[in-house]
Amino acid sequence: MATFRYEAREAGGAATSGTVEAESRQGALDALARRGLFPSNLSSVAPGKSNGTGDKNGTGGQNGAEGRSGAASLPAAASIPAPAALRIVDGPATGSGRGRISRKEVTAFTRELATLLAATIPIPSALEGLGSEEENPALRDVILRTASAVRRGEPLSAALAAHPRLFGRFFISMVRVGEESGALDHVLVDLADILEREDEIRGEVLGAVAYPCFVLGLGVLTTFILLGFVLPRLFGMLEGMLDVLPLPTRILLDASTFLQTRWPWLLVALAAAWAGLRWYRRSPAGALQWDTWKLKIPVVGAVFRSAALGRFARTLGILAKSGVSLLPALDIVRHTIGNRLLEVAIEKVTEETRGGDSLAAPLKRTGLFPATLVQMLAVGEESGKLDEMLLRVASIEERQMRARSRTVISLLAPALILVVGAFVGFIVIALLLPIFRMSQVVR
Repeated sequence: MATFRYEAREAGGAATSGTVEAESRQGALDALARRGLFPSNLSSVAPGKSNGTGDKNGTGGQNGAEGRSGAASLPAAASIPAPAALRIVDGPATGSGRGRISRKEVTAFTRELATLLAATIPIPSALEGLGSEEENPALRDVILRTASAVRRGEPLSAALAAHPRLFGRFFISMVRVGEESGALDHVLVDLADILEREDEIRGEVLGAVAYPCFVLGLGVLTTFILLGFVLPRLFGMLEGMLDVLPLPTRILLDASTFLQTRWPWLLVALAAAWAGLRWYRRSPAGALQWDTWKLKIPVVGAVFRSAALGRFARTLGILAKSGVSLLPALDIVRHTIGNRLLEVAIEKVTEETRGGDSLAAPLKRTGLFPATLVQMLAVGEESGKLDEMLLRVASIEERQMRARSRTVISLLAPALILVVGAFVGFIVIALLLPIFRMSQVVR
């Protein structure tokens, strides 16, 4: 049995301190939780140096705010629930209550909870306070359910895992790291940082593609209106005036006739194609093929690669910084990176690392990670600062992703305008050619 000295608060807010004996740090945290104490500091005591201060009872759950030096390794990742991860391309998330919960609301909740825990407010009280002030009914329901679960004695990570569509595997793993290390407030700050960074990147990408998507949508709508409603009347007039229509006019006429007579079948075919594509993408082989193809697209593939590598490096760096050992951290990252091809590669890297190899060498053998990234990680391993080097690599990849995204978007808008303009020009030519031919006949 080991002895741990703690400083804690009771449910009423009164400060208390003492020592507790347990087999491990987690056992000490569990013992304090059963006694209703919220530890703000927990440190091991060398044998014979205990001050003999007894424990005091209270009511509530558990909280930790110890420095990072006391961070413990995460248990095997297989013991962690495996809900869907929050990805850089995800849309609004939904909770168990009515309505929708956006990613930004989840990020704001994480930041506010970290601030309250840093002020040594007990977890249940912090959750109840946030829930009572939350304007979104769905998120308020989730927060209050979580607070009730923690009041009943569940760890915060287990209570949050009951809402997998909001809090993914990475989120739950980070919270569990904070619980076991006694530095939950610090870990939540890191978690809020990475979520805010992803929200910022997503906002930049969505803002950049808004105009090209508007141009494309407007072009499709205009074409549909012309082919379905306007051109058929004009073609009827032209067919009565000319025996033989020019080739562009006949092509446009056939397209208009097909759209008018077969549009239900066209909708069915498009819906079937969309459903089949979604099914294929969700299958293991389809997901692997799709993600492999995304990385090979000219110009755009580099953006996807930088985004995936940046997420890999930042997630692994945050986990390493929080005290998670390398193998469990790699297993967590593998399920949250968002690219099946890289997921398979990281799975192989995990197996080789488990056999005693370093991280940099297996990454290099995959052929999917840039040589510069591998070299920087090798330097980090040799210097004992792998977490700092991972975060530095993440910053580099994210900057490259943003620069490449701006380049792609700057080329995409003119390209779409040219496509729409070319199609509209084809329609104009198809209409003008019969008019020119009729003018020649009149002469």
